Amino acid sequence: MKELITLSKGVTKLFFLLCFYSLLSGCSLPSLDNRPASSALIKTEARTTRLGMAIAPRVDQHPGKSGIYPLPNPYDAFAARMLLAKAADRTLDVQYYIWHKDITGTLLLEALHAAAKRGVRVRLLLDDNGISEMDEDLKSLDNHPNIEVRLFNPFMVRKPKWLGYITDFSRANRRMHNKSFTADNQTTIIGGRNVGDEYFGASNGVLFADLDILCVGPVVDDVSSGFDIYWASESSYPVGLILPHVRQERMEQLTMAADVIECDPAASNFINAVKHSAFINELLGGSLNMEWAPARMVSDDPAKGLGKAEAKGLLSHQLEEILGVSNHDVALVSPYFVPTATGVEAFSKMARCGVKVRILTNSLDATDVAAVHAGYAKWRKALLESGITLYEMSSQSSGTAGRKSSSFVGSSGSSLHAKTFAMDGESIFVGSFNFDPRSINLNTELGFVIDSPALARQIGIAFDSVIPTHAYQVLLGGDDKLYWIEKQGEKQIRYDHDPRTTCWKRGVVFLLSLLPIEWLL
Repeated sequence: MKELITLSKGVTKLFFLLCFYSLLSGCSLPSLDNRPASSALIKTEARTTRLGMAIAPRVDQHPGKSGIYPLPNPYDAFAARMLLAKAADRTLDVQYYIWHKDITGTLLLEALHAAAKRGVRVRLLLDDNGISEMDEDLKSLDNHPNIEVRLFNPFMVRKPKWLGYITDFSRANRRMHNKSFTADNQTTIIGGRNVGDEYFGASNGVLFADLDILCVGPVVDDVSSGFDIYWASESSYPVGLILPHVRQERMEQLTMAADVIECDPAASNFINAVKHSAFINELLGGSLNMEWAPARMVSDDPAKGLGKAEAKGLLSHQLEEILGVSNHDVALVSPYFVPTATGVEAFSKMARCGVKVRILTNSLDATDVAAVHAGYAKWRKALLESGITLYEMSSQSSGTAGRKSSSFVGSSGSSLHAKTFAMDGESIFVGSFNFDPRSINLNTELGFVIDSPALARQIGIAFDSVIPTHAYQVLLGGDDKLYWIEKQGEKQIRYDHDPRTTCWKRGVVFLLSLLPIEWLL
C-alpha cells in the first residue's frame, strides 16, 4: 500500500513538473520577422491637415521654437486628448504605460475607434504591465483596418501575468514608462499622466496631482520620430501575435459601453469639459495662448527595455549633457523620489556650492507606493543637513475644489504625480522621468527640456506660494530629529513623526528601508 501511495505522489509531482515545463516553454516570444512597417505622417502631408493649416503659420512665425501650453488641470488634460482625437485628419500615434478600463479609459479608446472609422490611421503602443482586463478590447481595436495595437515587453501567459516575472525577470522588470499623444504629426501631449480616472480627477480613491504639456512645432517631429523607433523596436509586438481571437461584436460592446458612460452622472464632468472646452477652437483658430521657446526631446533608447542601451541613449545621460550644472537655483518636483547615495551627494554638492535646492515629493500619507517612500525616507536627514529645502505633499489637499484648482506643478490632489524641475530660472524639464533608480536604470522614459524663463518662473512661484499651502515642510531640529510643519492659514501645526500616519505604517516603511531593494524602486 505504501508503495502505491509513494508511486501516486511521484506521478503527481511528475505531472505538475511537466505542466510547469509546458508553461515555461510556451512563454517564449514569437518572431517579429513579418511585422508590418509604418512611420509617422511626413511633414508636407501633415501641413495639409486641419491642425497643420492652423498651426503651421504660427510655427513659421517662431523659427527654431516650439509652442508650449501647460495642462495642469485634469479636466483640461482629458478634454485636450479627446478633442485632438476628434480633430485628427490623418494619424494618431499614442503611447502609454498605463491604460485603465474605466470612465476616461473607455471614452478615450472609443475616441480612437471613432477616429479610425472616419479614416484616421491609429497606432497604439502600450506597456503590457499596465493594461489589466484590456486584452479583448485591444484585440477588437486591432481588428479594425485603420488601427494597429502593439504591446511593449509583452507577457505570453496572460493570466496570471506575474508568471512572466518568474520565467523572464530581467526583461519583464523593464517597462516602457513613456507617455505621448500625437495628432497628425502637428500636436503632441506629453507629461506625467497615464490614462485612467485617477489621473483625470474622476476616482473616488487616490487622485493624482499631475502635469502635462501640449506642444506644437519642431519638437513634435522629435516625438513622432521617437515613436517610430519604439514602434519598430525589438520589444514592440503586434497584439495579433500575443492576444487570442475575439468575436466581431466585441467592438460594438466597447462602443455601447462608451455610450452608457456618457449618460452616467459620474462622467458628467468629463463630458462637460469636452463640450465646453474652447481649447480646440482656439488651437484651430490660431489664438491659443502658447509660450514659444526652444525645446528638445530627451528619451531613452527602447533597447533599454532589453538592457541593451548604451549610455548615450539614456535619458539621464542626455539630461546631464543638456543641462550641465546649476549655478544658483534648482526646484524639483518628483512623486517617487529615491535619490540614493549618489543623488544625495550630487544635490548636497550643489547646496554646498551655494545653489538653492528645493524638492517636493510625496509624504507618507500621500504616496501610493510605500516601498518607494522607504527608499526616500532614509535620505531625508542627509539632504536637510546639506541645507536642502524639503517639502512633502499632503493628501489633505484633495477634494472637489482641489480638482478644479491648478498650478504649474499640477492640480492639487491626494497624491503627487507630476515630474518637473526648473534650473536657474532659465529652463525646465517636463516628462515621465522620476528621480529614482527605476527611471534611471530600468524603465524607458520621455520628456522635454524647454529653455523658457517664463515657465521656469512659474515653478519658482509655485514653490514660493502654492506648495507651502499643500505640503508639509520637513525640518531638522536641534535634537537631530525630523519634524514637519503644516500651514493652515496663519496657523502652523507641528508633527514629530510622518503626519497622519499610523505606527504600523511607519514601522512597515522602516523595515522596508532596511531591505536591499533600492535598485528596484
